[in-house]
Amino acid sequence: MPSMDLYAKNTLREDRLHGDAMLPMAAYLIEREAGEPILDTHWHQEAEFFCVLEGEVQFQIDTEYLVVRAGEAVFIDGGDMHAGHSHNGSPCTFCAIVFDVEWLAGASYDAVQAGFIAPLQEKRRTFPRHIKPDTAWGQAVLGHLHALMEAYDRQALGFEASIKGRLLLIFSEIAGAGQWHKRSAINAAEVVKIDRLKTIIVHMQQHYDRPLRIRELADLVPMSEGQFIRFFKSMTHKTPIDYLNSYRVRRAAELLRDTDRKISDIALEVGFEHVSYFIKVFRKQHKTTPSEYRKESSREVDAADMD
Repeated sequence: MPSMDLYAKNTLREDRLHGDAMLPMAAYLIEREAGEPILDTHWHQEAEFFCVLEGEVQFQIDTEYLVVRAGEAVFIDGGDMHAGHSHNGSPCTFCAIVFDVEWLAGASYDAVQAGFIAPLQEKRRTFPRHIKPDTAWGQAVLGHLHALMEAYDRQALGFEASIKGRLLLIFSEIAGAGQWHKRSAINAAEVVKIDRLKTIIVHMQQHYDRPLRIRELADLVPMSEGQFIRFFKSMTHKTPIDYLNSYRVRRAAELLRDTDRKISDIALEVGFEHVSYFIKVFRKQHKTTPSEYRKESSREVDAADMD
């Protein structure tokens, strides 16, 4: 049985299926070298614990920013925009635990579902955003998260029950410490910003395979081109072109790993008009060429098959 997924680069995105119907959760161990992007702006309907194992990350949730250090975690409600940026330029290792909250509900409507699952799903209540080991409850929650990661990694018989149990124990620890609180209301201006950004990103991800001009993206909001560029960069820490190219490279990386198609064909399919520019952008993001990336991915698959 496979161990914890080790993502190659930048592959977590909102349309990804996390787990399956029988186990609707997944834990992704992700490593970033110094200078590499941490996590592009995205969202998904599942909730998530983002646990930093090494390094420091400036984490963004909607329009809120916080620095998360090794040994700390962040909780993200389903549907919240989030991203990670390098804080001090050092290498970073983290684990993203993504799960469907409904999975924790019982077969019948009980106290757990009424008191915890439904309020979390309906965004009436939430966990503390930033979880640190400087309190007893924080240490307990972080301990459950690390035990959950280990169970997912080992996948011994009965690991599914261990994972579900750990998540329910986290509810218990947080409620017992008086940290199960009402979700803060977001003011109308912030809601507008978040909705505009979601509209732009969805359009990019639906049409990344063709030329996208700044004017077209700005008209979605609508804003002038200059206003749009400033808005997008303030929300994502990237220019629209950098974000679009990053998404295109992620899709190209999937094709390089999963198909034997020619690099020039892949470049055109993901929206790059010139192969030389594709190789330049790919090298900047992955610190290697597309051909070397494909070879390395193939070696990793062969090594995994031998285990």
